Amino acid sequence: MRGPRRRLPALPALLWLALAPLPGPAARAELRVRVRLPGGQVAEESLHADSGADCISLELREADGALVTLTADFRQEVKIFRALILGELERGQSQFQALCFITRLHRNEIIPSESMAKLRQKNPRTVRQAEEVRGLEHLSMDVAVNFSKGAQLSSHIHNVCAEAKEAIYTREEDVKFWLEKGVDGSMFEVLPQTSDLPDLQRCKLCADRWKPCICSYSLNIEWYPCMLKYCKTRDAGGKVSSYKCGIRSCQKGYTFDYYVPQKQLCLWDEET
Repeated sequence: MRGPRRRLPALPALLWLALAPLPGPAARAELRVRVRLPGGQVAEESLHADSGADCISLELREADGALVTLTADFRQEVKIFRALILGELERGQSQFQALCFITRLHRNEIIPSESMAKLRQKNPRTVRQAEEVRGLEHLSMDVAVNFSKGAQLSSHIHNVCAEAKEAIYTREEDVKFWLEKGVDGSMFEVLPQTSDLPDLQRCKLCADRWKPCICSYSLNIEWYPCMLKYCKTRDAGGKVSSYKCGIRSCQKGYTFDYYVPQKQLCLWDEET
């Protein structure tokens, strides 16, 4: 056993400490990781794990100043993206605009909460870069979610989406999955689409700031632990076994399309 354990320091600087588990049946932990943004800037990403509630969250301020939060609720199979976008005061917007996008959380998209709670860094000053870049996901968010009833879908919606009460969106295909699990369908409202309103344009093509249109918003999760790594060890009798010894990191981008009642709520989506 001792031979393989001595090789642990050669693993990536961010480790899953199987040898030093956190106390108690459930654990909460926070990890701050320095990541490099597409423009070359270095930002700090905050990762939180709560194995008792079986959820994780990460938060990152993007290069344009937007604060992006991803919450993964493993128990309810729900993933919540929240963006706090700086408003354009000179164009009549409020100080910031909040959006929430809710999708189904698939297993193996991200490491389990109990594993996340045990992550530690050898060198916190290291600037991380994802080992794997996963493909851009383009999602049509064609359903609105009623904030006051959202706790039935995930208890985290009440806190995460509090600033975005009138701007919480999901997809019809994900709604079907949740309805089959017994979620109350009255919290969902199908939004107008181009097939319903022939004159409905994409916001970037719409000249009138007060007309409804289809807005597009993009965000990036620059670094997150997407898979566990396993190492092998051999006992005195020659039997080989595996143990968790690290993580694989990923980067992924998302683009969300959704209906807005006026282009004034989507001023970032314009032709350049």
